[in-house]
Amino acid sequence: MSETLTEIPARAPARPPSRRQQYRRRRIAVGAAALVVLALVFYLPFSLLAPLSVAQRTVAAQPSLRAAAAQPAWPGFGASAFGAVGYPELLSVTGTSDALPMASITKIITALVVLEAKPLTTGSDGPEVAFSASDRALYSKYLALRGTVKPMPAGASISELEMLQVTLIASANNYAEAVADWAYGTEAAYVAATKTWLTAHGMTNTTVVEPTGINPANTSTATDLVTLGRLAMADPVISDIVDTPTLTLPEVGTITDTNQLLGSEGVVGIKTGTLENIGSSLLFASRQKVGSSTVTIIGVVLGAADHDTLYPAVTSLLRSIASGFHEITLATKGQEFAGYRTSWSARTSAVATRTAKVVVWSNTPVSSVVSAPDIRLAARGEEAGEAVFTVGKNTITVPLAFSATTEDPGAGWRLLHPFGLGS
Repeated sequence: MSETLTEIPARAPARPPSRRQQYRRRRIAVGAAALVVLALVFYLPFSLLAPLSVAQRTVAAQPSLRAAAAQPAWPGFGASAFGAVGYPELLSVTGTSDALPMASITKIITALVVLEAKPLTTGSDGPEVAFSASDRALYSKYLALRGTVKPMPAGASISELEMLQVTLIASANNYAEAVADWAYGTEAAYVAATKTWLTAHGMTNTTVVEPTGINPANTSTATDLVTLGRLAMADPVISDIVDTPTLTLPEVGTITDTNQLLGSEGVVGIKTGTLENIGSSLLFASRQKVGSSTVTIIGVVLGAADHDTLYPAVTSLLRSIASGFHEITLATKGQEFAGYRTSWSARTSAVATRTAKVVVWSNTPVSSVVSAPDIRLAARGEEAGEAVFTVGKNTITVPLAFSATTEDPGAGWRLLHPFGLGS
């Protein structure tokens, strides 16, 4: 058996590339190399050095901060008003706008006008005042008028501070006239000085014809008397005197404050006023605890028939006023006001750097505006804008800071995420 072998023809030798093909290949290689060089020259610096894109910012929704409206329990007689220390815009009034007899509330005006002429510093008793025969006559004068009086032994002396204490705590009419005459020389001079003082303090609806209030022509409005209460509580000498329940003085004996509410309901003053056949009134100050703060309420009730009508009315009004104040937490330290998310999924927040609380009256409107900056990178604790709260007519600013550091994601992320880079 024989086999037939098929001869495989030999391949023709490959033709060497033509010069044109060599040139084309060379151009492609050079172009590719150029692209690589361009990538190195432009893309790498762009990727590694370009700023990152701005982080996505979301302002956190804040809860409503508006409190419930207050419902003052107004008396159904005369005139009443109230305000509060530190709340200049707060003045609520009801009842008649006519000026009513203020009775012994006048003595607060007398004390303030006397201190205008004869100032006292806290802790000082002031000069000594010797009682004369004419002072002794004042005792008989006001006793005949059925007014409150206290002893004035002829030849004895008493300090200016003690004169004012007997005038305001015991509501002694003879002491009120004596201290006014001592400060101004005559009652006419005192009345003239008082008129100037009232005008200077905007109490243009108040009339004073003598220093005790026993004359019903001494009149004022509820609005003016709230102003008077603010002035009295702002004077350290007066505010200390009217918060004294009882006091014993060598030449006078023991005196007791006529204000039956003193020491209850937070009451720290100020002055009663009672006239026969006219009625009873009270100018009061009360310190009320509201959350972590204390609010001093200044109020007045004029024209009650008697003390049995006056004090329950003042108590109800005062309690309703106190319940109308609310402490609102505007911000808690660490509370988030804006959140940030970067394109490489890093997160941080703009948070409050401190806790901020405010006491508001009734349904005082409260609004807020958050100002948080655009960021690319941030360091923990770095300033992050502010939250500005508008509370009535006042503004409270709470600084914000970043809660966490957002770091550069690094070269690898930059090279792989060119669209996460900004300009």
